[in-house]
Amino acid sequence: MFRSKITGTGHYLPEDKITNHDLAKMVDTNHEWIVERTGIHARRNAKPDQATSDLALIAAKQALEAANLRATDLDMIIFGSITPDYIMPSTACILQEKLGAGNCVAFDLIAACSGFIYGLATADMYIKTGNKKNILVIGAEVLHNYVDYTDRGTCILFGDGAGAAIVSRNEDDNDKSEIYSHHLYSDGSLNKLLYVPDGGSVSPMTKDSIDQRLNAVKMNGREIFKHAVRAMSKCSTEALEANSMSADDVSWVIPHQANTRIIEATAKHMKFPMDRVVVEIEEMGNTSAATIAVAMDKAIKDGRVKRGQNILLTAFGAGLTSGSLLFKY
Repeated sequence: MFRSKITGTGHYLPEDKITNHDLAKMVDTNHEWIVERTGIHARRNAKPDQATSDLALIAAKQALEAANLRATDLDMIIFGSITPDYIMPSTACILQEKLGAGNCVAFDLIAACSGFIYGLATADMYIKTGNKKNILVIGAEVLHNYVDYTDRGTCILFGDGAGAAIVSRNEDDNDKSEIYSHHLYSDGSLNKLLYVPDGGSVSPMTKDSIDQRLNAVKMNGREIFKHAVRAMSKCSTEALEANSMSADDVSWVIPHQANTRIIEATAKHMKFPMDRVVVEIEEMGNTSAATIAVAMDKAIKDGRVKRGQNILLTAFGAGLTSGSLLFKY
């Protein structure tokens, strides 16, 4: 078995913002109410001519540069998203063409907000078994197209963005960087807690369904909160136990940026101090599969996350999916 490591990261957040004050003009809410419940001040909004693959392209180029690789060095592209460019072909294939990545394997992965961790875990297994050497993992979303701006329970949360990481084979015995383990779960019995009713084979999208906003995200916030804290705490604890570590051995936890209440409750449950939790939700909102990738790259670029540190990622998402990944950066 080979060792795998994260060799480069990148992210992109659109410049345009929807602030809490903007939302207060659309729906019965206000800045203070939103901040108290979510910690969010603004969420990003892609321009009409920006597709999910366009956001991902910028993040991917940054990650490749950081890893000192060319697009033609990639053996695989794994694209985590619930807002693809098209139903088909996969957005991974579209990104492959935009990058000029040649004839590498490219496919999409749907695990909602857990998508980036699922993607990293998948890449890790391909690297460890010797099948691939350099894999681009993307988490990217243009979520505002699926938001009902008359529903204050969901419109305050979601934004657009993209993050990327390169997972490569580590063949340097002196370099101790590696992905230790990952722990993935799903519970399909809870699938209706967070979903988009229309657009699939069960209920194809029609003009009437669009008028009824059935093509937008529906969420049971109270139940999601409860299951999110339980799921992220469980898989994070399992990651520590599997590697004979405690919270003291981890420099940073980078959780899914859903809202600050969930992040704080999870950290408290794990007895992990908030001053070692990466929180970047204030100016980007919940960008689903992109949140952890964006937060991680921000923390790397500003110097919080350093080489040699142990980092714990944890997420939950629609499905309900959840997962953790522990690695030495």
